[in-house]
Amino acid sequence: MNLQAREGQRVPDVTFRCRKDNEWNDIRSQDIFSGRSVVVFALPGAFTPTCSSAHLPRYNELAPVFEAHGIDEIVCVSVNDGFVMEAWQSDQGADRVTFLADGNGEFTAGMGMLVDKSDLGFGKRSWRYSMLVRDGVIEKQFIEPDEPGDPFVVSDADTMLEHIAPNASRPKDVVLFTKPGCPYCKAAKEDLQDAGMEFEEIVLGRDTTLRGLRAATGAMTVPQVFIAGHRIGGSEDLKAWLVERRAA
Repeated sequence: MNLQAREGQRVPDVTFRCRKDNEWNDIRSQDIFSGRSVVVFALPGAFTPTCSSAHLPRYNELAPVFEAHGIDEIVCVSVNDGFVMEAWQSDQGADRVTFLADGNGEFTAGMGMLVDKSDLGFGKRSWRYSMLVRDGVIEKQFIEPDEPGDPFVVSDADTMLEHIAPNASRPKDVVLFTKPGCPYCKAAKEDLQDAGMEFEEIVLGRDTTLRGLRAATGAMTVPQVFIAGHRIGGSEDLKAWLVERRAA
C-alpha cells in the first residue's frame, strides 16, 4: 500500500449521506471543515473490536478536553452506510463525536486511504488514521503503519491531544462499585457529579457479584471508589479525597 500523509492539502469535497433521528441528513465537507478546527479519526468499520473498544470511546471521552483547547468538532469517518453509523453511535452512546458515513468511500479514496480488506469480507474500507484539519486544510496526520492486521498505535486520541496540547490535563479514570438502594452509594455518585468527574458504575447484582466485588477491591461493603487505579474507599473516604483535591 502507498499510504502517504497529505499535510498542507485540502480535505476532499464530498457529501456524506448520513442518518439522524431515522431520517437522511446529508452533510457536506464544507459544513464540517470551513472556518473551523476539526479532529478526524478514520477506522475500518463500525461495530468492529478495536474501533468499538478503544478508538471511538477514548475520543468521545476526551472531547471536552479537545474543546477546551480550541477544537470545534471531533469527527469519525468510516466506509459504512448511514444506517450502520447511526446504529453504532447509539450503541456506543458517543454523543460527543460526529459520525460521517462514507458509504461509497469517496472521502476515503480522496484521502488516499481506501484499502482492500476483501480477505475479511469487508471489501473496500478505510485505513486507520487521524488528522487535524483547520479551515479545510490538513495540518497534521497520523497514519497507522503499513503492517499486517489492524495496527493501532498512532491514530489514538491521546496521541492527537499530545500534538495539540502537550500539557493538557486528562480526566482521571473513576470506577464506582455500588448496589441498588444504598444511600452511601447515592451520596458518592452525587459528590463525583458535583466535582465534575465522570465515572463508570459497577452495580452489584447486575454487573458483578459480592465475590466479584471482594476479588476486585478486597472489600465487602459499598460504595468502593477507585480513581486513576488507586482505591479511595467508601463515601466518607471520597469526601476527604475531594476536599484534599480542592485544597491542592
